[in-house]
Amino acid sequence: MSRPLALLDSASLYFRSYFALPDSMTAPDGTPVNAVRGFADTIARILTERKPSRLVACLDADWRPAFRVRALPSYKAHRVADPKNNIEEVPDTLTPQIPIILDLLDAVGLATAEAAGFEADDVIGTLAHREGTDPVEVVSGDRDLFQVVREEPTPVSVVYVGRGWAKAEVIGPRELAARYELPEENAGPAYADMALLRGDPSDGLPGVTGVGEKTAAKLIKRFGSLEGLLAAAEAGDKLVPLRVKTALEDAAKYVAAAPLVVRVAKDAEVVVDRRDAVPAKPRDLDRVRALQEKWDLSTSVDRLLAALPAATA
Repeated sequence: MSRPLALLDSASLYFRSYFALPDSMTAPDGTPVNAVRGFADTIARILTERKPSRLVACLDADWRPAFRVRALPSYKAHRVADPKNNIEEVPDTLTPQIPIILDLLDAVGLATAEAAGFEADDVIGTLAHREGTDPVEVVSGDRDLFQVVREEPTPVSVVYVGRGWAKAEVIGPRELAARYELPEENAGPAYADMALLRGDPSDGLPGVTGVGEKTAAKLIKRFGSLEGLLAAAEAGDKLVPLRVKTALEDAAKYVAAAPLVVRVAKDAEVVVDRRDAVPAKPRDLDRVRALQEKWDLSTSVDRLLAALPAATA
């Protein structure tokens, strides 16, 4: 099998680095660089341990897209710091680190991608959906992306780092089906439907009252999909418990709107800033070293450079 295309859920990874490492890691001017160093270390480990031939750091062009908010106004509403400008509440000491991360990716020559009006999840969903050559590995600490796993036409799995890299799990359709008792043949879409029914307070998704994760998984496994469940409920199928039928009726407005919110896009107009092949050596070593010195990125940059193919050959 060919080496994989790695799709990085960048915000998930640098947020986790930020909270995992002390903010006492600072540049000479006092700017915290814990997220930068942790993110660089994560990419080094991806290159070393997963050995992708291609890599794209996927970015949020819009963390709370208008089309999702129109469908469900509660979507991420509790995380809005500035409602007028739709700005996300982000720790003050993380915000200035994001441009440094982007500068470092550019200097090394690693590709980034975004799509106007869409989240990184949609960029990942689109790139994974249209990949017809290499297996895909999505690296994320966000379970929402479990929905992209598949076997054909090329396998897509999630390297889930929600409990840290040391406890990373590779989740494909088989693992996902076993973990949640979902149908293996459509485990990814089934996960999205289960998550819709279950809800997710962290994203402002209320879910269907009284339908928890286990019940949601059983319903999706029994009826194959959300659409199958709704059709059975409408037809009066006795395999749909009365309390579930009533709950679905009560939550009808949410259930109708939520698929657009929960399911990642597969047709976003993604713009990739360069070829996604992992560069054998840094695109601009002098600039990498200048960033390393300016921001005191020390051994994190050394490890990233050492993980590039020319260094490991």
